Amino acid sequence: MLKKIRAWAKTHTSKRRYSPVGVVFHWGMAVIIVLMLAIGWLMGRLDVGAWKLSMFEFHMALGLVTLVLSGLRLVWRILIPGPVNDADALGLQTTLSHITHSAFYLCFVGLPFSGYLTWSAFAEGDRIDLGIFHIAPIAFDGLAFETKSQILYWADAIHHALIWLLLLIIPVHAGAALKHHFWDRHDVLVGMLPVLAGDDSPVKPTHKRRVSRSQRRSKTG
Repeated sequence: MLKKIRAWAKTHTSKRRYSPVGVVFHWGMAVIIVLMLAIGWLMGRLDVGAWKLSMFEFHMALGLVTLVLSGLRLVWRILIPGPVNDADALGLQTTLSHITHSAFYLCFVGLPFSGYLTWSAFAEGDRIDLGIFHIAPIAFDGLAFETKSQILYWADAIHHALIWLLLLIIPVHAGAALKHHFWDRHDVLVGMLPVLAGDDSPVKPTHKRRVSRSQRRSKTG
């Protein structure tokens, strides 16, 4: 089964494109993360009430979806190799790219867990119903008030720190993709875009080596 999936994915990666599954994971996670940040910002500005509670429950549900999708995406990334593109052999730039991707996964996992811990510290046995799924808090009832206060403090602090990290790496990631596409003429962004109907042609390497002034003079001289 895995061999068949890898063979199918290779029909795309051999053309320097990400597989449709990888594309869906990437853009799907991007939409969910932006939505999560927007809802979190809005919740902080709403007065306590039914509307804020509904937004909080939806935020928790999206956090669960983020955690599941990030796990599935990581498994897919490990089992199904992505394409080799122009940005895979750029030394320090490639290393920084790997660090940025690791930071994204840290946020994808750390934000839902820290939010879950924050909610569990004051939930007092309440649970959130998500249709066929139910989210129950961690049983902190037997802990002393001071201990629960410390859990709440540190979980909330980690949650906010990861939010700021996410707000930092999102523009860095987007800016690097635009730089590769428009300045370096690399194939990174094109390979991650959805394939239009009838257009599954290979993505051609677009890297152009820059020529120094001295080299240009030697050629014209």
